Amino acid sequence: MEGLPVFDDLPGRHAKLKTAFEKLDPKLRVPTQAIGRRYTIGCVAVEITQRCNLDCTLCYLSESSEKVKDIPIALVMERLHRVRAHYGDGVSVQITGGDPTLRKRDELVAIVREAARLGLEPSLMTNGIKLTRDLARELKAAGLTDVAIHVDLTQERKGYATEESLNAIRTEYIERVRGLGLHVIFNTTVFDGNFAEIPALIRFFSKNADVVGLVSFQIQAATGRGVITEKTSDITLPSVRKRIEEACGISLGWDNIRVGHPDCNSVSYVLLAKDRFLDLNADPELFAAIIRETTDIRYGRVNAFKTGFRVCLWALARPAFLFLIVRRLVAFAARHAQAIWTGRREIRKLTLIIHNFMDAAELDPERIAACSFMVATDRGFVSMCAHNAAREYFIRKPLEVATAEGMKVWDPLTGMTLPTVARDEPAPRVLPSVLSEIPGSSLPVFAGGK
Repeated sequence: MEGLPVFDDLPGRHAKLKTAFEKLDPKLRVPTQAIGRRYTIGCVAVEITQRCNLDCTLCYLSESSEKVKDIPIALVMERLHRVRAHYGDGVSVQITGGDPTLRKRDELVAIVREAARLGLEPSLMTNGIKLTRDLARELKAAGLTDVAIHVDLTQERKGYATEESLNAIRTEYIERVRGLGLHVIFNTTVFDGNFAEIPALIRFFSKNADVVGLVSFQIQAATGRGVITEKTSDITLPSVRKRIEEACGISLGWDNIRVGHPDCNSVSYVLLAKDRFLDLNADPELFAAIIRETTDIRYGRVNAFKTGFRVCLWALARPAFLFLIVRRLVAFAARHAQAIWTGRREIRKLTLIIHNFMDAAELDPERIAACSFMVATDRGFVSMCAHNAAREYFIRKPLEVATAEGMKVWDPLTGMTLPTVARDEPAPRVLPSVLSEIPGSSLPVFAGGK
């Protein structure tokens, strides 16, 4: 692996990958499956506050979110250590909430720094309101890898009636992080009010792909405290895929890349040659080979072309792999020669992701079992969709915390630490029904639980 960064503790990582792959249903263990082959998990959310400075019509927070105090930083650090122990080095950790920028600044910086020190890849999930350039620069210096900014019409920002009008805010946020060396992500909740504007959003993000590296479209789900509880039958994973393809002007090989369950996540990599979109997903054999041969390489996401070039140099010592890469790249270049030549001064890459979250009342055990998006809790790691469905249980539960006087119990509603050990309330019915032992599998209630 000389010349390229690798993950720490490769024997331990390989064992964790094997465990993750074997947990998947056999029908999901395809050569292009990233979970268990490239990643031990897609990402883990570590929530550091439940507070938010917006009141979205589609919100996964719960009724008590504004009432509970910020979880003690000692417990946040403990959860970061658990992520590292259970999933290994290089895992993407979402520092989230609520909006984590509402946490004390020095604590937010310390949390990011500790995540980076552990070898994790911290991402800041924010609506951007309090993300100043100065804060972004300080977080980058502390080890922040990604910044994911959520802007859409569900946030009801005053004076903005369309997604196109919100591009003024998106542009401002892009300029705040430009040139800082962060991988920049934009999140959009897809609902009836903006489904028709997906093509306009694709055009905007493609024009800003010099800064924006990934765009995530998250299909609305009936969960949390949002006031929108229903969606039309028009908004489905296939229909969102189709709307994105219409904007790109090409078909995309969504099914040639897998991250967990195909009903949950769709991923597409596109090459932008000025105004043309070129599908990078069209070759599943090449993608499978890249996963297989570069499993131990730790990619840099900020500059995809630089990373790709370094991988090609590294592959010089692996002739069969190099030959496959060169042969497929030559074929790709020949197929799109005119577009590449015409747009040669503006060649960029953009990642498109669709997350199809589940309604709280319609959780699918098969999808829960294959979840690639986990949340860290005091009892281990639980699927994001299941966590959102039972958020009240998790955020109102008293938690044990180590103090100078020994173990105490922290009360989330008062922020006080009490000397007595609180009784652990039984989990709500949604948890045992969905996360308990699933017939034919070995899925525990909580992955990595106590």
